[in-house]
Amino acid sequence: MEEGKRRLRRGRDLQRSLTLLRVFLLASALICAGAGVTLGWMLSRSLTAEALNAEKTALARYVDGLVRPVLVHGNQVVVSRRNEGRLASAVRRQDILSVKVWRADGVLAWTNVDPERINHRFPLEDELGEVIRENRPIAALVGTGGEAQDEDAFERNKLARAHSLHRLFEVYTPIKSIDGSHAIGAYEIYANPSALSRLIGSRGQMLWFAVAGVFLALWLALALLVRGASHTLSRQNAKLRARTLRLVESNRLLEESALEAVESLNATVDAKDPYTAGHSQRVQRIAVALGEELGLGREQLDVLRFAGLFHDIGKIGVPDAILTKPDRLTELEFEIVKRHPEDGARIVGRLHRLHAAVPAILHHHERWDGHGYPHELHGEEIPLEAAIVGLADAVDAMTTERPYSSARTLDDATDEIVRCRGTQFAPAVVDAFVALVGRMPELFGTDPAAGELVPA
Repeated sequence: MEEGKRRLRRGRDLQRSLTLLRVFLLASALICAGAGVTLGWMLSRSLTAEALNAEKTALARYVDGLVRPVLVHGNQVVVSRRNEGRLASAVRRQDILSVKVWRADGVLAWTNVDPERINHRFPLEDELGEVIRENRPIAALVGTGGEAQDEDAFERNKLARAHSLHRLFEVYTPIKSIDGSHAIGAYEIYANPSALSRLIGSRGQMLWFAVAGVFLALWLALALLVRGASHTLSRQNAKLRARTLRLVESNRLLEESALEAVESLNATVDAKDPYTAGHSQRVQRIAVALGEELGLGREQLDVLRFAGLFHDIGKIGVPDAILTKPDRLTELEFEIVKRHPEDGARIVGRLHRLHAAVPAILHHHERWDGHGYPHELHGEEIPLEAAIVGLADAVDAMTTERPYSSARTLDDATDEIVRCRGTQFAPAVVDAFVALVGRMPELFGTDPAAGELVPA
């Protein structure tokens, strides 16, 4: 039986393992997808930042290389009219849309667009002021369109419309002093971002394909491993299930044989004392009827069937001389008899099918007032099934001829049961017994009209 339980547990463990593998495969797919998206997004952002930084550096160096020799003298930005033509021709690169050269005090020193603004002072705000103050470049892809809120936005929209663009590449880079310690001015450059966008797009697409390919390959390898493990576990589970079914069937047959042996043993107990022949069956019948009267469920009624039938099986260990003794038992003999509930519980407890009946067999001689045996349980401590079997046992003992006492009538037995309500017997069980006697006296082997015992 224990081996069957172990196999069943192992089968359930294997099934759980298969379920866990499937859950793991699904979870790994979600994790790989999430990790791929996260990594791709991070790499894509890094790629974009690197491309913008490279383009920013290239534009700044190009413009600085052309403009510095013409405009920067020492640590000052100086523009003369004769140099403006040279500057305009120098910055005519296809992707450069406009260049402004600012002095550190906010004066526009030179621009290739709107030259009428040259030598005018403007407030050092936003990116321009930040670049001059912090002596570091700033670059970004800026959108155009919509209503312009300031002069820079108006200029960006104008450039975008002129070149049919939706975005511009904006670069602010400082004109550094000779020692590089501070900015003596700044370049404001707007460039066509089309080539840069194509480069970022193509490399970004390659990056996403690479990331997707790597994580897909990783997940497929993991899926193949899980599939192999799943097939192995499935085969083992199928074999184990077949073995378990065979073992369960063997255990069932073995338990049926064991139950038949216990029934034979119980019959042997009844046969040891001719005065108690049929006692176990009568106790079973009365106990089940009391359980139905109390409204017990199917499982509790099954407990009463087994406990009523096998409640005295422990008497197999009591010597015949004691069981059939016509006189009152000595104290030592009674102590021997008092062992039969525990002996019976041990015998019945060996069968899994009868486990639930063990408490009722063990405690059917307990008393409501706590003076019973073997454990002197009190009141509600006594299992209800045990209290029912104990009352059924007492009723049959009182209404059956014994070597030490004559059989009582059902009325006398009922009076005695009622007198012992709340002392020996559970009150609820006594009430159910009284109701049952009034409605079904024939259940107790009596004549319904006279209330007398029907002779065997």
